[in-house]
Order: sequence, then structure tokens, then C-alpha cells
Amino acid sequence: MKAFLVLLLGAVLCLDSGSSLKCYKCMTQLSNSNCQTEVDCKDTETCKTDVIRVLGVSIISKGCDSSCESLYQDFTIGNRNISCCSSNLCNVNAASTVRCSYGLAAGIASSVLLTFLNNRL
Repeated sequence: MKAFLVLLLGAVLCLDSGSSLKCYKCMTQLSNSNCQTEVDCKDTETCKTDVIRVLGVSIISKGCDSSCESLYQDFTIGNRNISCCSSNLCNVNAASTVRCSYGLAAGIASSVLLTFLNNRL
């Protein structure tokens, strides 16, 4: 019974709300603080972040892309990093860190629920 409740909670946490993917969008910005506009992507698109660093200056572009491919290129005077992700607002910063995933949230919630059930029964 406990295992069923834990699995049920995990399934509920992983349900998609049915809305489209949201990403941050900006073009050729020098600061990530200028890249906070939220947009709705099409069903076939993912979030993309493209950061070009040249002589210590970063040029940031973000948005939705239907054919995003991660890429890292190292140049003599800088580099280019393209990253792709597919959870809501996952392209939040120029370093392209991904926000907490549903799997992690389900794992934490399951642990808390299991501890609660063990102490109550």
C-alpha cells in the first residue's frame, strides 16, 4: 500500500499541465538580466541558449528552436556554447543550468511521504 501511494505521488508530480513549453527569449544581449522575456514555444521546439564569449565579453541569445543541437567551440580569443533543454524556463541563465527536474521533485516528495507513512503506521 505504501509503495502504491509513493508511485501515485510520483506519477501526479510528473503529469504535464498540457500547456506549451515556455522559454526565455532575447537576441544579442550583453547581460543575462536583459534576457528575461518569457515566450511560448511550438510543440516541436526546445529551449536554446547561445553564448559567445570573446575577450571576456559575453553575447547572449535565447529562445525556442526546432532543431537545437548542443555545441561547444573553442577559439583562440573566446568560445561559443550552445545548449538545449526541454523543461519550462530551463534556459534561465547564460551558464545554461537546468532547473530542478520532475524526477528530482518526485524523488524528494516520495522520500518525505515514505518517512511520514513509516512514522504514522
